[in-house]
Amino acid sequence: MSKKAVYDASSIQALKGLEPVRRMPGMYTHTIHPLHIIQEAIDNAVDEALAGFGKRIVVSFRKDGSVEVEDEGRGIPVDMHPVEKKPAVEVAFTMLHAGGKFSKSSDAVYHISGGLHGVGVAVTNALSTRLEVDVYREGAKHTIAFEGGELVQKLKTEKSKSYAGRTGTTVRAWPDPKYFDSPNIPMGELEHLIRSKAYLLPGLTTVLRVEGKEEKSWTYERGMAQYFDFMLQGRELVAPLFTGERHFDDKSAADLTDVQPGEGASWAIGFVADGDVFQDSHVNLIPTRSHGTHEAGFRNGIFEAIRAFMETRSMTPKGVKLIAEDVWSRACFTLSARIVRTQFHGQTKEKLTTRHAAKLVELCVKDAYELWLNQHPEDGKRIVELAIEQANTRLSKGKKFERKKSSGVATLPGKLVDCASDDTSRTELFLVEGDSAGGSAKEARDKDTQAILPLRGKVLNTMSKDARTVLANKELQAIATAIGCDPHGMDDNPDLSGIRYGKVVLMTDADVDGGHIQALLLTFFFMHMPRIVETGRVWVAQPPLFKVEVPSQGKGKPARRVYCLDDDELEETLASLRKEKVREGSWEISRFKGLGEMSPEQLWETTMNPDSRRLVRMQLDRAGIAKVRATFELLMDSGEAEGRRNWMREHWRTVEADV
Repeated sequence: MSKKAVYDASSIQALKGLEPVRRMPGMYTHTIHPLHIIQEAIDNAVDEALAGFGKRIVVSFRKDGSVEVEDEGRGIPVDMHPVEKKPAVEVAFTMLHAGGKFSKSSDAVYHISGGLHGVGVAVTNALSTRLEVDVYREGAKHTIAFEGGELVQKLKTEKSKSYAGRTGTTVRAWPDPKYFDSPNIPMGELEHLIRSKAYLLPGLTTVLRVEGKEEKSWTYERGMAQYFDFMLQGRELVAPLFTGERHFDDKSAADLTDVQPGEGASWAIGFVADGDVFQDSHVNLIPTRSHGTHEAGFRNGIFEAIRAFMETRSMTPKGVKLIAEDVWSRACFTLSARIVRTQFHGQTKEKLTTRHAAKLVELCVKDAYELWLNQHPEDGKRIVELAIEQANTRLSKGKKFERKKSSGVATLPGKLVDCASDDTSRTELFLVEGDSAGGSAKEARDKDTQAILPLRGKVLNTMSKDARTVLANKELQAIATAIGCDPHGMDDNPDLSGIRYGKVVLMTDADVDGGHIQALLLTFFFMHMPRIVETGRVWVAQPPLFKVEVPSQGKGKPARRVYCLDDDELEETLASLRKEKVREGSWEISRFKGLGEMSPEQLWETTMNPDSRRLVRMQLDRAGIAKVRATFELLMDSGEAEGRRNWMREHWRTVEADV
């Protein structure tokens, strides 16, 4: 019999410096390939250009596997940090949550930037075999080097007349292949990233040098319009390109809740009759590949402007209800939002979750586009005709799905509150914890596209159960019947033609019990309906944990309500209120015990409204199915208690728990 581990003070590990990154790199960056850790250095260079320092950024890819990023910014400070007693450049590359971008006041070093967590280049350093930094400032060259994240060459200063007037930072990194599935950086993605920085910041030149190949350089003096010319490759738009920008100054921002001076957006949108479309969005020049609230606001503003134009001119055809997808299926656009207090889903910053960004961008674009359409009625008419054509195509392809199971016709669950639409590109099924929350969700929902299925208590743990046992459980049978798919394995080829919803959203309380129900439901989907997950239909809602009621602050500052996802977001909100000089303690903080405590209006605004909610998509890569199964077995199988204990001892610092 093996000796039992002793759980005492010596069992508690405190990871220091960059060790957390090396232990769990997936928490800080993509581990498929090293592109993201190089992007961190590129984004720092772009933040300098965004702040008005430097007109040229050079990215060099060398045969020894290193990548170098050179800018003309102010140069990372090299003087002694007053607290850490180390050169500031060393602190930036060796300490997590150390950087110059936390302060977002109008007089801060970086008022608007892509960096916000202070972990970017520190992660680059941690996951590189070697990293060298050259800083040019104050007439000197300052050099420092690291290996495996640790300092190996202290800061060395070299003064020379040749450095007079030169400023900037050069970072050269050798990504460590042991932390990545593939050591190869995808050159197509890298090139697209570098090129996008140039068109988003007119006048900036970006250069890509690949050793042994011809140098590529991009400068877009006309910005997005010039980028459209490049992307369309001679294809014609059905109407002229609509470009614009709006940024709020001190006066205009003062009249709006949550909007800060300097925030706003610039955009370009055009419509093509055929061929591929491209749709790119960015926040503070960082690409948001998984979209976010800024893009939701843009889409809503453009769509509402087109609908208003149609209604004004009586262009809405009888029997055809135009939906957003009819407009966006043929739209090409690029959007660049500038947000002061950015909030992203995850460190890789691919999805913006800042709540006010949706309304902010909609305010920027809606009236401007509606005015443009009315000033160019013939062009507007062609855009509307294209959208109506897409609507007719959609309706002709649409078909009513028979609600059947393999065993025959199945009666839909009695507690299912179905939606009116049969269009699976729009329909959503919310699996809601508890009858109370289910009642609020029924009132809050969009009856056309959102269905509700309340769940009673905790569902069966299906980790080691077969399909017959799963279907014998009433709750799980109700879920399967409502979705329109039988339980199956990854190797099966189930009939998915009867799927009734485009999204299945797990909506549980933001507490321990809600997390347990969520885990049980995810086990059911991953283990018994993997094809539903593989096709990207399973999502998890992120309801807020806190509500902050802010009283009126006099003329132009009405009372408002702010929702916070977790403790970190609450602290950030309170810090923002203090900076606005809201009287300390005048606000009221409430903690939601569950979804049932929310009114239908609150539930809609925070968790169900597509424009303001936060959803996390569950992904399943067929190549990694064995790893997924092993993880679920470890965490959910009744026979893995000892393995779970060992896992918790190792990972307790990285697990968030509301106990």
